[in-house]
Amino acid sequence: MTPEIALTGSTGERRRVMQEASGSARAWDPNGPSGGSLAPAIWDALREAVLWAEAEWERVLQHASGVEEATAHLAQLCTAIRQEASGQPADTTSVPRNALSRRWLSLIRTAFLERVAALSASDSTQLLQVLNAIERIAQHLEADWSQHFTDRLSGPDGLELVVEVAHDLRSPLTSILFLAETLQRGRSGAVNAVQERQLGLIYSAAFGLSSVASDVIELARGGDRLVDLDPIPFSVTDILESVRDIVQPIAEEKNLVVRLTSPAVDFRIGHPVALSRVLLNLTTNALKFTGEGFVELTTVQHTDRSIEFSVRDTGRGIPPQSMATLFEPFRRRHKPGEYAFSGSGLGLSICRKLVEAMGAALQVETAPGYGTRFYFVLDLPVAGEPQFG
Repeated sequence: MTPEIALTGSTGERRRVMQEASGSARAWDPNGPSGGSLAPAIWDALREAVLWAEAEWERVLQHASGVEEATAHLAQLCTAIRQEASGQPADTTSVPRNALSRRWLSLIRTAFLERVAALSASDSTQLLQVLNAIERIAQHLEADWSQHFTDRLSGPDGLELVVEVAHDLRSPLTSILFLAETLQRGRSGAVNAVQERQLGLIYSAAFGLSSVASDVIELARGGDRLVDLDPIPFSVTDILESVRDIVQPIAEEKNLVVRLTSPAVDFRIGHPVALSRVLLNLTTNALKFTGEGFVELTTVQHTDRSIEFSVRDTGRGIPPQSMATLFEPFRRRHKPGEYAFSGSGLGLSICRKLVEAMGAALQVETAPGYGTRFYFVLDLPVAGEPQFG
């Protein structure tokens, strides 16, 4: 069988390609060292499939930069197929993992299946042997999606991709939060104490995941966006109790106590949404790194207008080598298992940005045997008090 090869280019180039294609076909000799383990009918079908694929230059060259590249790919692929089909370990490292190689293999597999359709059942074992060989090579040729993902993230639309993933995560998590809260409050029927506790854990876990997704989205927007742009009246105690209610199932699971200290004058004017996010993030992570003892949310009134907020834990403390990069998002740990505020570092970075947006600075003090305390001081006028400048 002599394939008709339709190619553009000089006569010399076409002659060279014909010779190389012919050489590739001659390599499929059932009496040669590669073909001795297969029945002649199977080997002939495989050889004819390669010859047919060689005749499909026009269909393959759309994936190649030229005739030379297409010829090289086919020669490398033929060597690998011969080795695999004959029971030898194939050297697939020389076969490029790209669309051109996958196109060649697809053509060969299609042609082979057409040619073996009429073979007897006695050849089924060897037929399966060849198909498995082709499949193993196909798996090697699959696109390197990890590299593709890396390229996407580092490309001009990488940030948009991350935000889209975060949105996709947050939507179902919002549904989980709603359903868990509905069940926990008995709106779908009575629940016992154990079920209520389990639902609380589900809610806390889903809320934590939703917060991470929100942190990613917020960081893409700058991380300092205040939902309530203008200061509004709110209850500090309500915020503290809300944070405690959310984290209480986690605290109970670890046998930890969550303590609250409310200010003497409760109703203030400020940014309650941002304040709640900061305190919840700090408290959740304090519980994460505390094995025994307590986590404490404290308010200390410095002046009539200023209040210091702090979240302290009795955990192991932060090692000195982690302090330099503590507020950096996507930081790397120095070694596995080392202390990190969170896996990604997003939470603390967002906390700092929100605290700064409220006109303060997030600070930290830590020591072995003492634990860690994050704190900041906000200017929060008493609700109803005239505001100046």
